[in-house]
Amino acid sequence: MREKQKGSRAAGLPNDDIGPDIRLELYRLQVEIRDCEKRANDLFFQNLIKGTSHLSLGQEGIAAGVAVAMQPGDKSFCTYRGHAHTLARGVPMEKVLGELMLRDNGLMRGKGGSMHLTSVEHGVMGSYAIIGAHLPIACGSAWRAQYLGQKDVSVCFFGDGTTNIGAFHEALNFAAIWKLPVVFICENNLYMEYTPIADVTAVEHPAADRASAYGLERIVIDGNDADVVYRTAQAAFAKARKGDGPSLIECMTYRHSGHSRADPAKYRPEGELEKWLERDPIKIYRERLREFGISDAQVAAIDAESKRKVDAATEACKASPSAPVELLTTDVYADGGWSWRN
Repeated sequence: MREKQKGSRAAGLPNDDIGPDIRLELYRLQVEIRDCEKRANDLFFQNLIKGTSHLSLGQEGIAAGVAVAMQPGDKSFCTYRGHAHTLARGVPMEKVLGELMLRDNGLMRGKGGSMHLTSVEHGVMGSYAIIGAHLPIACGSAWRAQYLGQKDVSVCFFGDGTTNIGAFHEALNFAAIWKLPVVFICENNLYMEYTPIADVTAVEHPAADRASAYGLERIVIDGNDADVVYRTAQAAFAKARKGDGPSLIECMTYRHSGHSRADPAKYRPEGELEKWLERDPIKIYRERLREFGISDAQVAAIDAESKRKVDAATEACKASPSAPVELLTTDVYADGGWSWRN
């Protein structure tokens, strides 16, 4: 059993195994995800993004830590809260913001929108709006790699509420039986849509406390510490590539905003948000960089470059035309058309 809730030093882990280059990359990704999603929120209030979206503000340490530990060719399967994971795999901000704005320069030319970000080129094999739907699909991807003798690992992200869905248990059982190269990552931000997960679940940790039922190790980590996430993901990927089967990692975190843009999150107890803001993953990581001798000037340069990228992406998206109506009937069927059905 592993339970690392207090950061890398408190957990007794070595602190010289990551190095400045990887630490700077972990910080850069967290900052760029934060800045891009904050801009998406601003664009909504300017009426340039329609509908709703689900932000990962406060959860950036998970997306960054896992992505940096991944290898080219590994596959990501995301939920509707998938902006962070898509950006972390290297998809440009312009493509993500353009998709949210339904512009022709978007990742999918505006056809997918916020909840369906997909980029096979970057290993992002879809964001799924149906709770739990992607867990069996991730198993299928892992089974393909196993069958073909390929070494890529499939990584499946999901929220705490998914652990009470049948597909969660079916996928874990299937993956364990076949020893599939898949890593399941539960982003436990304490709430489902509006309901505290603790109110409707019989165990304290809805993912990790059920791992033993499928012969898996119980792993609970501090999802707001990107170093801890990175190290834990590295170990899980190494295990999968060796043919030793799946892992289930529960990352404790907290979303700074509501479930979606339509949710003011007034159900949260007074003071809870403020407590978690002290554990902001970016705040933690700035202090970590300073601890390991990385200068404030280097940090400031990353912050400035992130803002420049967001501004450039925003202007490019504003200048892009809306997606053409003709796109609605393309890529709907395997042959690209509909005539064969008539």
